[in-house]
Amino acid sequence: MYNIVMEKTVSSAYARSNFADILRAVEDGETVTITRHNKPIATVSPSKPAEKPVPKFGTLKGKAWIIDPHWADPMTEEEVDAFLDGRY
Repeated sequence: MYNIVMEKTVSSAYARSNFADILRAVEDGETVTITRHNKPIATVSPSKPAEKPVPKFGTLKGKAWIIDPHWADPMTEEEVDAFLDGRY
């Protein structure tokens, strides 16, 4: 597979008035050089796709803990009644 890079040079006045066209050209894979008085001042080129971070398991080890070891135990009848009455 070949990567063909097209280069385009435009003046700063053209870039100011036609920025949307420049962005479309960059989206199509072109590199656009902006000049002022025939001297290059900026180059706009396509960026690389952002890398999706890979989650690392165990990064919270020792940083988070469960205070109540019985937090997942089922509720007792009294607790259910209190919850339904709005007292819990």
